[in-house]
Amino acid sequence: MDNNILSALQALDVATLTRDEWIRVGMALKEEGFDCSVWDEWSRNDSRYKAGECEQKWAGFHGNSDPVKGGTIVQLAKDHGWTPVMALDEEIGWGDAIEYDGAGSPTPVTEPANWNPVHDLITFINTLFEPTDIVGYVTNDAWQDAEGDWNPGRGVYDRTAQELLDSLEKHPDDLGATVGDWKPECGAWIKFNPLDGNGIKNENVTRFTYALVECDKIPIPQQNALYRRLQLPIATLVNSGNKSLHAVVHVDAKNSDEYRKRVSFLYDFLDKNGCIVDRQNRNPSRMTRMPGVTRNGNHQYLVATNIGKRSWDEWKEYADTLADDLPPLVSLSDYKDNPPVLPEELIEGILRRGHKMLISGSSKAGKSFLLMELCIAIAEGTKWLGFQCRKGRVLYVNLEIDPASAINRFLKIYEALHLPMNHSDDIEIWNLRGHAIPLDQLVPRLINRVNGHNLDAIVIDPIYKVITGDENNASEMGQFCNQFDKICSETGCASIYCHHHSKGAQGAKRAMDRASGSGVFARDPDAQLDMIQLELSDDLKNNVADGGATAWRLESSLREFQNITPVNFWFEYPIHRLDESGELTGVPAEGSMEANLSKSSKRVPEDEQRSSIETAYSVCQAAGPVSVKDMAEYLQIDEKTVRRRIKKFDDQYFIKNGIVFEVQDTPSD
Repeated sequence: MDNNILSALQALDVATLTRDEWIRVGMALKEEGFDCSVWDEWSRNDSRYKAGECEQKWAGFHGNSDPVKGGTIVQLAKDHGWTPVMALDEEIGWGDAIEYDGAGSPTPVTEPANWNPVHDLITFINTLFEPTDIVGYVTNDAWQDAEGDWNPGRGVYDRTAQELLDSLEKHPDDLGATVGDWKPECGAWIKFNPLDGNGIKNENVTRFTYALVECDKIPIPQQNALYRRLQLPIATLVNSGNKSLHAVVHVDAKNSDEYRKRVSFLYDFLDKNGCIVDRQNRNPSRMTRMPGVTRNGNHQYLVATNIGKRSWDEWKEYADTLADDLPPLVSLSDYKDNPPVLPEELIEGILRRGHKMLISGSSKAGKSFLLMELCIAIAEGTKWLGFQCRKGRVLYVNLEIDPASAINRFLKIYEALHLPMNHSDDIEIWNLRGHAIPLDQLVPRLINRVNGHNLDAIVIDPIYKVITGDENNASEMGQFCNQFDKICSETGCASIYCHHHSKGAQGAKRAMDRASGSGVFARDPDAQLDMIQLELSDDLKNNVADGGATAWRLESSLREFQNITPVNFWFEYPIHRLDESGELTGVPAEGSMEANLSKSSKRVPEDEQRSSIETAYSVCQAAGPVSVKDMAEYLQIDEKTVRRRIKKFDDQYFIKNGIVFEVQDTPSD
């Protein structure tokens, strides 16, 4: 099965289960080979827990022809919202967590056919110690507590590794001749870090090279599989002669403080990946089971040495890739007959719920009014610029407008649209003028604020108030735009925001290239809508009832849908109105080649040319030295025309290195 029993159990709240479900969990755990302590520890999280009841029920669980298996636990967890992760029989992906599911591919642990106890201990000592290291161990100095458990005493801690090796070589058939006799009912123990010869406590440890990993909550074959799959930097792996494998693992710490931090990371990592570690073993002076002795008729034998990664640093780099919280790899074949359901369309043919949309335009386009109109269309389930909106709830994050003005704008738009405010309670407003902070700081607070509000869209207006980094730097803007992904992924909402055009004429550019700054702005959102002003003829200007109305065209760059047919509309304060008559069809955009040709076809009188140059120079001069480019952008003509006109009026202006000067201000060389 592909689900992880331990992970599913940890995700399942026992307090939410019926008594019958609780019993079935216990039966499934026993059937899959777990120890009763797993069920008991999990059950303690319920107020109904009674000490000893798990053990009593456990003893009464017997196999039958139709046993309760681990799938019961997995299904219960799924029903409570848990998402399963990879089983051990699957290939590990970069972002996969690894947990034992009771099935998978356990790795058998087989005792050597011709077991040699002395050879086991020699190999163990050679692997972990330098010849001059003092090795601590306990054989006959063991005692039994009130509960019947055997515990090691102080033992021996005054012999070097070389002394032990010499004795073992001298007595190849008698381990006891070197380490002394041990109590056969409890086996023997040995330190894995060297001591100073003055004691057996943490302060007597002279080198913090190794830590002990013990996980007896799952069967030994699965312990072995997990240790190997996780590529633990294991120096020695010993069968304890009971329920566990003792892995002595490289931590390679410089001191006790670093040792503590590394062991904490190691144990947390293992717990997260389904290997519940005995945390009593976290001390550097802890003992592991000595290979080569017997315990209740079972052998404590060396399973392997130097497996997995070779050092802590090598393993830590590998572990970081597994713990990077990135999604797992998926196979397309899994979706052949069951494709994932696409999010619903929030704006028909343009934007889905959970996706990102950018609206770009010049400062005269009324972008804030357009975004407010969109909020109303979503709340009321009406059309926006001719596109049907799915009814939903929306948050408008106001970063620029005075709170009272923002609310009054909404009310005026409702009135101008002739819409009753039937669902105005589905529009929430967060007024942050004067409280704006960088987006990476704002987003966590925003996500926290909207929790439980059941929103469908979040509108942020405008982004220049919260932008971080240089807007012309692709890397920095990539990180900035990642915040919109975070909003979408953690709230499930569509993220909608607006940005201004770059300087100069925009008509000759593609819609996706008009937004100011890095091209990331154009390529990051799932939908980009751009508003560009149209160049009205004198006849059209005279036909406009309201002299303040401006004409616009909406163009798109869409990832999820086909690009829209450009939409022409008027901005008549406070709303945008579709050009239903078609009078704007064919009208060129400002700065486009068509508009420029139309302008150039009309001869501009010389006095008007001089006047325009004087005006442009005066306006641009306010910002510092005046370049030919500045004047061209202001006049919305090409630089060649500016140079030609200035040459014509050389009694008043001249150009040097691309900078325009008045004759009276001749610069020194």
